[in-house]
Amino acid sequence: MTDASRPEVEDTVWEEREALIDRIPRWIAMTFLFVAVVAIWDLVTRMGWVSAIILPTPAETLEDLIFVGGNLIAGEYMVDALWTTTLTVAYGFLIAAGIGFSLGVLVGETKFGERAVMPYLVAIDTMPKVAFAPLFIAWLGFDIGSKVALAAFIATFPIVVATAAGLYAASENERLLFKSMGATRLQTLLRLKLPTGLPYIFTGLKIASVGVMAGAITGEFLGGGRGFGALIRQSASQLDTPRVFALILYLSLLGLALYFTVVWMQRYFVFWNKAEKPGGIG
Repeated sequence: MTDASRPEVEDTVWEEREALIDRIPRWIAMTFLFVAVVAIWDLVTRMGWVSAIILPTPAETLEDLIFVGGNLIAGEYMVDALWTTTLTVAYGFLIAAGIGFSLGVLVGETKFGERAVMPYLVAIDTMPKVAFAPLFIAWLGFDIGSKVALAAFIATFPIVVATAAGLYAASENERLLFKSMGATRLQTLLRLKLPTGLPYIFTGLKIASVGVMAGAITGEFLGGGRGFGALIRQSASQLDTPRVFALILYLSLLGLALYFTVVWMQRYFVFWNKAEKPGGIG
């Protein structure tokens, strides 16, 4: 069958049409979602479907948000609590980043790490992290050290996995090229594998920035101290749920600050990676 006798088939490129909801500007969508959640929240509390002891009204929560904000601006006792929690989160994150990166390199670069170390890390990660809080308190006391240890403990594993995966991101051709040029193993690690794996590593750091907050607050909630977790425990014991909600919302701002700090660092150090991320965050 000659080319002339073949039926002509028109090349058609099918483009997926963007959904109508996806055409809404991001700030409008976020504002609408926020208003909708608050409206449903207000309706639930006004109709009495949920006890006010369990779920405060938006107005009560806003009142306590203003109170907590005023306390922080005035430099009163909540400033010390917020600073303590901030230090716990910062120290825990830095320790987790150091340990997680080191173990990730060990797992990703050596057979010993992959075969002997990684199974133990997985086994430890499957354990309930909260159960370790009493142990850290018994070992390190009720001071900030036990909270930092729990926060770092929770945040380490994602960094290990992301770092090890990043070291495998370089293609076989790239590795063979470095080998043919006489590069040592260390040179290949520093000049090929780590730069190529940076997007993976920062993904692990972003996951860890969320986990470290949970670890710090859990440690303060269970082990006392002077942080925001202790204030939440105190307010909960007094059934002051509006104050609990307000403190949680301010803690979310601290968590967002850490998360977007990691995002900024990723954009600074991985400037060459212009791939668009899902959701437009990070």
